[in-house]
Amino acid sequence: MTETLFGGPTLPPAYPERAAWGTAPKLRAWQQEALDLYFTTGPRDFLAVATPGAGKTTFALRVASMLIESGAVNRVTIVAPTDHLKRQWADAAAKVGIAIDPNFKNSDGQHGRGFVGVAVTYAQVASKPMLHRAKTEAARTLVILDEIHHGGEALSWGDGLREAFDPAARRLSLTGTPFRSDTSPIPFVEYAQDKDGIRRSKADYTYGYGNALRDHVVRPVMFMAYSGQMRWRTSAGEEMAASLGEAAVTKDITSHAWRTALNPAGEWIPAVLAGADKRLSEVRRTVPDAGGLVIATDHEDARAYAGQLKRITGESPTVILSDDAKASSKIEEFTASEKRWMVAVRMVSEGVDVPRLSVGVYATSTSTPLFFAQAVGRFVRARKRGETASVFLPSVPQLMALANSMEAERDHALDRPEKEDADGLFNPEDSLMAEANREDKASDSLTKGKFEALDSQASFDRVLFDGGEFGTGGEVGSEDELDFLGIPGLLDAEQVGTLLRQRQHDQLNRKNRRAPAPEQASAGPAIPDHRMLMDLRNELAKNVAAWSARTGTPHGVVHTKLRTVCGGPPVAQANEEQLQSRLRKLQDWFIGRK
Repeated sequence: MTETLFGGPTLPPAYPERAAWGTAPKLRAWQQEALDLYFTTGPRDFLAVATPGAGKTTFALRVASMLIESGAVNRVTIVAPTDHLKRQWADAAAKVGIAIDPNFKNSDGQHGRGFVGVAVTYAQVASKPMLHRAKTEAARTLVILDEIHHGGEALSWGDGLREAFDPAARRLSLTGTPFRSDTSPIPFVEYAQDKDGIRRSKADYTYGYGNALRDHVVRPVMFMAYSGQMRWRTSAGEEMAASLGEAAVTKDITSHAWRTALNPAGEWIPAVLAGADKRLSEVRRTVPDAGGLVIATDHEDARAYAGQLKRITGESPTVILSDDAKASSKIEEFTASEKRWMVAVRMVSEGVDVPRLSVGVYATSTSTPLFFAQAVGRFVRARKRGETASVFLPSVPQLMALANSMEAERDHALDRPEKEDADGLFNPEDSLMAEANREDKASDSLTKGKFEALDSQASFDRVLFDGGEFGTGGEVGSEDELDFLGIPGLLDAEQVGTLLRQRQHDQLNRKNRRAPAPEQASAGPAIPDHRMLMDLRNELAKNVAAWSARTGTPHGVVHTKLRTVCGGPPVAQANEEQLQSRLRKLQDWFIGRK
């Protein structure tokens, strides 16, 4: 095995020529820097943290190639979270001359002749750690641990990894999300105390999303947030209503409104899917093979979303379900095709490489930082400079906070309380691999059987990009929405920011032109900015909640009565005067006026 497997040590700019997955003939600047550090220090254990799409696989395979060539190792074991990723690693390794067997089963005992090693799953190792220990001891073994944070998901997994790979000559750990939501220690990861006495994971090399974006290695991501009015019935028979993303509501109300928005029978999800498809059509003007992915909560919703996409596009999307034996082949077929849409339940959220995915719909109620980062990671892999990514999502506080902190770099901390922190970023979740094969739950207290979604309407809220928020809201199908859906698909990050600011400026000018002149102010209400509207909505929500508590009348019934008495549309579409009118009417009720 020679260095020509990788086309030699030639160094390109940070953005290299595109190549098949895992086989880039040149190294990006960060990969070469990490490689130099690895062979300068010669560590037994090395943790490389690099944002999804940056090229961790290419880096790892170059390390493997050079270690084999030098005689430091003569066997390679790759550990991945899923069966699909085993095959993906084997395909990448084969293209650079490293023969990896992804079909190895524990019952086989030994891998087939002609292979230099195997690709296995974390669960596979945990079920027979002594078998893998014996294989590791029988040769000078390099163990590549892909997405190593999975090693801390269960006590048996962590113990199994330590038992199996403690004798390894070298261990190379990789992750794109170097934090877990719990405090389970991750095998072979070094922890160091910070100034507060908290033990935090210590990476040997880190390449974050912010750096990758500046190097044009990954795509800039625009988050298209949609709000709207939701109405549902609780298990107690109480009818409720709320605007999606209202700040002045409880977590339970936010969860119920969120679940109502994702209900396939409502109007919210079809409107958002239609908007996402319009965005995909715009991207395909300059990126003809661009594809979209809808991440659904469960199988039932996934099938329903697929049916809605077929009605919107006239084309049946690819549906990926976790219990489908043909899931991997379907993903591979979609990757090689020019089909518009794929709908999946969780399993495409991490590691699976479909570089042409440019538009996503986050149609799941999962809100942990780990899952969100992995999901968004499916859209950031750039193939050429200028490609952008767009992710459509519900306008709820949890997701808005995560979208606004895309560039935040976190370490895995061991010494935290198990309960949720004040900022909600460290909410312990169940094993992601186990959840991939069962229906997800919004929370411990909320399941589909505990409430009935009645109806939902969507409205365009705003665009989140690079920590900023753009847009003044608008109805679905309005010029205000289309301004942002029509942003070109080939722009670098700086151009995206400039264009977003321009679109927002245009919207404000339009609204000002539509507003009455000062001398005509009495003829009609002025149009407020979106912050004023949000403040009024929040104030109305608080007053409705107070009236509901005082009278025992459900929130939804109060809102309906206010609309009947005062007129006007639902809260999400009401203007300043209509909201003020309802607030005045509530005040009348409180003091006994009817």
